Amino acid sequence: MANHLFILNDPPYGTERSYNALRLARSLLNSQQKVRVFLIGDAAACAAADQKVPPGYYNLGDMLGGVIRRQGEVSVCGTCMDARGMAAQRLVEGATRGSMDLLTEWTEWADKVLVF
Repeated sequence: MANHLFILNDPPYGTERSYNALRLARSLLNSQQKVRVFLIGDAAACAAADQKVPPGYYNLGDMLGGVIRRQGEVSVCGTCMDARGMAAQRLVEGATRGSMDLLTEWTEWADKVLVF
């Protein structure tokens, strides 16, 4: 069993990188792998709770919830949250406010780091 760290940089919509990263993260969790997801830059918005999307369209907040429910961990760069006016209370349930120190710790923990 390997430890996988996903670092997401892209916004939740307008590009499919974050979507595809979370698809892979959930698949790895289904294979009993350990997964942590760190959202940085515009990806911080992926963790916003109560996202409203058109019917039939993927919802990144819900996908992050799926990662968390499968025992994955999700953290969001605090500096990036501040720059976007995001309060910790606005994050999907189970996601936490993170830091560069936490990202460093998670990088050292990981056997594999995937950057999207």
